[in-house]
Amino acid sequence: MVVKRPDLFGFRNPGNMRISVEQAVQGGESDCRNRIIHQMFLMIGLGERAGSGVPKIFSGWKSCDWRPPALYEKDEPEQTLLELRMLDLFPPEVVSKLRAYLGSAYDGLSELERLILATVATEQVTTHNRIMEISVDHSHDLTQAFQRLVKAGWLKSSGHGRGTVYHRPGGGLPTPEQVFGEALPTAVTSSVHLISDSEHLEESSEHLNESSEHLQEGAEGSKRTKEGFFLVHGLSKPLIDDPYALSQDIRQDLIVEAIEAQKRKKMPKKELDAVILNLCADYFITLQVLAQLVNRTPDALRQRYLKRLVDEGRLMLAFPTAPTHPQQAYTTVQESSND
Repeated sequence: MVVKRPDLFGFRNPGNMRISVEQAVQGGESDCRNRIIHQMFLMIGLGERAGSGVPKIFSGWKSCDWRPPALYEKDEPEQTLLELRMLDLFPPEVVSKLRAYLGSAYDGLSELERLILATVATEQVTTHNRIMEISVDHSHDLTQAFQRLVKAGWLKSSGHGRGTVYHRPGGGLPTPEQVFGEALPTAVTSSVHLISDSEHLEESSEHLNESSEHLQEGAEGSKRTKEGFFLVHGLSKPLIDDPYALSQDIRQDLIVEAIEAQKRKKMPKKELDAVILNLCADYFITLQVLAQLVNRTPDALRQRYLKRLVDEGRLMLAFPTAPTHPQQAYTTVQESSND
């Protein structure tokens, strides 16, 4: 099957490859599945046995400064997939800004260092794992590149170990304190009320006004809208911190999305993953609210699901400089889909 989108070509073929993905990318080894058909193409000059097809694809994508192709296999059912995403790693406007910011020093950077700075300029923050996804460099080389950029003062690091995130100095990343002030997060009430108490769903606007009196209007670039969520400078999506502050329509949409998780304490991990990702598709949602929606305790939800989904690159943090903050919020990473 071939899929064509404005930003992607995708290829899906039944069966796994006869050589490893690493060997296919490296090239030089050919092991065709149907030798008779392959011989027919060889005889009319439309085939070869150099094992060079995949390296040519990777080389072509690299020459355009696009994100490296993703070649991978699935076991159930067995299939091989190739994703060719036309995502520019060095958008011209980003390069222009970096040149203006760094001056002549930009020309002295390695390609890996330029990639890191361009990613930070585009996505605000980056991590070691994120750069591993879009480069072919060794992990040790990435670590040294980050260290050089931090030492030069062009990047600032926050966090420790695998939780380290990198951003521009003074880049204005929002923090929980800037958005919510110093107040403690709203206590999680019984999540069952979100679906079982119909009076809650039919509650009057007067009750909504009363329930949100304690909520701050936010500071330093954050603003609560009439729908009940925050618009925060530096975040790409609205932020939800209290379901009862939301308009009834939005709150009911979230409840419907989470209803299976609400009713089932024991749920297959993949199914709960899907519920969480769907809830977070259009918003940043705080840990407390997610726990309330899916009827789980915040600590268990973070440790068993949210942390893993962040590590897998399927969720991203609203406040990457404070990954374990009790008011941390999560949203989906749009490019995480493999289909």
